[in-house]
Amino acid sequence: MTGQRDRWAELTGGQAGEEYAQRFARLAASGHDIHGEASFCAALLKPAARVLDAGCGTGRIAIRLAELGHHCTGVDVDASMLAVARREAPTQEWLLGDLARLDALGLDPDFDLVLAAGNVIPLLAPDTGATVVGHLAAALRPGGLLVTGMGLDAAHLPLDEAPLTITEFDQWCARAGLTLRQRYATWSGDPYDDGVGYAVSVHTRPAT
Repeated sequence: MTGQRDRWAELTGGQAGEEYAQRFARLAASGHDIHGEASFCAALLKPAARVLDAGCGTGRIAIRLAELGHHCTGVDVDASMLAVARREAPTQEWLLGDLARLDALGLDPDFDLVLAAGNVIPLLAPDTGATVVGHLAAALRPGGLLVTGMGLDAAHLPLDEAPLTITEFDQWCARAGLTLRQRYATWSGDPYDDGVGYAVSVHTRPAT
């Protein structure tokens, strides 16, 4: 652990797993598509790709990607969320760990895609963002993709204000050796314009 609580823990007390799972169960039951992130990622992947879901929560996305034939590892610092993931998909790999110390988990750095959805980046502990992005980039194989989704204003975050700008995030990625490939305003692929409140970004690690 870093010794500093992440913003998610400050908001939830680390006890939100069941409530979070029930929320998405209700959405699915009402006819909402709860697999937008997984569909977005699947369109970028070749068959049987290796995926790291960083900040996987209850495993919703990683479980869906595994159903589509990919090999998924989930990492989260919230034990209550991982308890749900392990119950729903006991044969998948779920790791309890702080993304600011991802290197301590000993993962092979050959993931085809690393995902940080669900406002993972804005909800990190203060002053750990650049370190986390560096670890996520290091987990990628050459040519691999970092896919992130994050709110950029209070309307798209469970916070009073956004703790970072998209420019700052791109700077972290650049320092980690990543290049921006695509950016959208939604997981459905709507065009991104400066000033919108949400960004889905695809960065790539150079192949050489």
